[in-house]
Amino acid sequence: MKRFYHIAASISLMFVLIVQGMAANAPMNLVTGMPGPLANSPGWANYSAMNIISGSSLLPVTSPNTVLYVGFTYGTFADINNMVLYTLKRDGSKITAVTPVKLGGISNPIINLTDKNVCPNQPVSNTNPCIVRLDPIALSLSPASDYYFVAYFTNNTNNSTLGVAAPEFPTKTSLTGLYETGDYTRLRVGQSVPSGNSGLPYCLMFVMTD
Repeated sequence: MKRFYHIAASISLMFVLIVQGMAANAPMNLVTGMPGPLANSPGWANYSAMNIISGSSLLPVTSPNTVLYVGFTYGTFADINNMVLYTLKRDGSKITAVTPVKLGGISNPIINLTDKNVCPNQPVSNTNPCIVRLDPIALSLSPASDYYFVAYFTNNTNNSTLGVAAPEFPTKTSLTGLYETGDYTRLRVGQSVPSGNSGLPYCLMFVMTD
């Protein structure tokens, strides 16, 4: 069973991401993200983080693009084997579309959490998370669909100690999810996503217009 270290802390995360309408063309939330406080969810070698973006939770904001932000709370390297966004019919289980998710043009990035160019505030922790903006996805989210953002973490020592962001208080975010052992990023259209929902998102912090 996976372990969770919950450490309550009053933190302010990326106000520029969660405050809307402060400037023309400012990035806006497409759903209520994970503003904190955060818990550290450790030990991700050979696990898939499956984050659910429910169509019912979408805010009244439209955008031709979707930008995902992921957060890390402990470790040296986040070694991601693959990332994908599944589209499903609202409240359904079968996949209707598969969209690759990338960072720097690739779906299998290795993120150096000790690099100040990547994570300016060191050391990384649940009170000082490293938040990484993934490449924009040319997809407009629809209330008629649900979406699963899945990241599979390679089975290695880097990810054995890796900590990802999870909400200390799940009611503050509309994101939910679950985790599964093994690689769940290779599913195809017509296949079903795993059933279940822990009520917590893992790693996915924000879903934005930019």
